[in-house]
Amino acid sequence: MTWKTRTDTYPDVHETEIERRVRNSSSLLGAIGNTPLLRIRNIAIPNDYVQIYAKAEWFNPGGSIKDRPALNMLLDAEKSGKLTKGKVIIDATSGNTGIAYAMIGSALGYNVMLALPANASPERKQTLRAYGAEILETSALAGTDGAQQVVKEIVAAHPDQYFYPDQYNNPANWLAHYNATAWEIWSQSRKRITHFIAGLGTTGTFIGTTRRLKELDPSIHCLSFGPDSPLHGMEGLKYLPTALVPGIYDPALADGHLTVSTEEAYTMVRQLARREGLFVGISSGAALAVSLKLAAQIESGVIVTIFPDGGGRYSSEQFWNEGDEKRK
Repeated sequence: MTWKTRTDTYPDVHETEIERRVRNSSSLLGAIGNTPLLRIRNIAIPNDYVQIYAKAEWFNPGGSIKDRPALNMLLDAEKSGKLTKGKVIIDATSGNTGIAYAMIGSALGYNVMLALPANASPERKQTLRAYGAEILETSALAGTDGAQQVVKEIVAAHPDQYFYPDQYNNPANWLAHYNATAWEIWSQSRKRITHFIAGLGTTGTFIGTTRRLKELDPSIHCLSFGPDSPLHGMEGLKYLPTALVPGIYDPALADGHLTVSTEEAYTMVRQLARREGLFVGISSGAALAVSLKLAAQIESGVIVTIFPDGGGRYSSEQFWNEGDEKRK
């Protein structure tokens, strides 16, 4: 297809509504991706020969990295005919993918229903309501595994009423990162990246980015990380040994796996705000804590990690008032 301009009024008749919006630079959907890669400068790195960079995913219009897979899954569904006007988008979520669905659904005229654990942050729930999504609160103890079961039961009872992207088992999830996130990291790091680190939730970010980075340079070490116990306070991250393992996950891709405690994540997220000026979410604090552990283990390198979302979705949490990490 040849376009005269990005705002050509005669698009390809086979192009879907989402494709048209993505191509338009003035469109909400066209603003997803191409987030900055920021260097950590003020927090001490335990090795002068290591640099740490973070992909600032809260710059996406929906406020998190989940805009990328949500958009790609809905785009794929429209192209295949699985998602049509009148169907309700439904999925299980810990919050961020749900917000992305709700934002995109609002922009495109789709109703959205989301099952999420009752202990999801109040800010996430309020954001979902602001976009007009219907929320089904599920067992906090069962986490997103329980939310998935609720959704599957609803869809099984009314299959024609819903479109279920199933983010934990949908290849379009990881392909969003294979086709975009990895390329951005490769380019923004000026091909200097030696180590990639990402947390495991749906596992799409790690799987997709790692697959493409390994193709670009097989010497890049790609490490996943997760909570150090099943009882943790890091929304969006899974303790896979006791969780329902996503169908898109491939453990063979990781060169290693590291763990992080909730306390380490809380401490680091406060430091990021107070020393780097980066107001980010809990999983971002976890990502930097793990990156610093790696930095202490290697001789030199350029570590790139992911900061999945901003701190505004956790502003009611008490941990912000703890610690003594104020910059002096």
